[in-house]
Amino acid sequence: MPIAMSLSKLSIAVAAVLISSGAATAQTAPDTENGRYALSPAGDGFLRLDTRTGAVSTCTNSSAGWACYMVPDERAALDAEIGRLQSDNEKLKGELAARAPSAKTDEALPKSDQLKKAEPKVAEGERKIEIPLPSDRDMDRMMSFVERAWRRLIEMANRVQRDVNGGKI
Repeated sequence: MPIAMSLSKLSIAVAAVLISSGAATAQTAPDTENGRYALSPAGDGFLRLDTRTGAVSTCTNSSAGWACYMVPDERAALDAEIGRLQSDNEKLKGELAARAPSAKTDEALPKSDQLKKAEPKVAEGERKIEIPLPSDRDMDRMMSFVERAWRRLIEMANRVQRDVNGGKI
C-alpha cells in the first residue's frame, strides 16, 4: 500500500510539472505560431487579418506564387477628410469674424407682406426640387400602356404554348 500511495503522489507530481511546463511554453511561443493572422476565403484567394494591428490584406495565387496586398483603409481616408473639413471650417469662421466683427446674426428681419407666402429658407448651394404629381391624363396614358404590354405578353405566352402543343390548346 505505501508503494501505491507513493506512485499516485509521484504521478500527481509529474502531471503538475507537465502542466506547468506546458503553460510556460505556451506563453513563450512566437506570434507566428500563435495565430497572428486569420485567413478567410474570398473569391479566388483569401482575406488576411492581422489580429495584432487590424490590417486587412487580400492574398491571391498568381503564376509567380502567393502575394498579399494591403486593402485600402476607408476609415483613415474618411478621418483625413473630416479633419480637413474641420480645419477649413475653422479658417472660414475666422475670416468671417474678421470681416464683420460687430455684425449680429440674430437680428430681427424686416416685416414682410402678410398676404405673400413666405419662401422656405434654403441653405446656400442647396436647391429645392419639386416633383409635380402626374395628371389624370398622364395616369390614363400609363395605364393603357401597361394594359397593351400585358395583353401582348399573354398573346406571346399563348403562341408559345400552341407551338409546344403542336397547334392545339
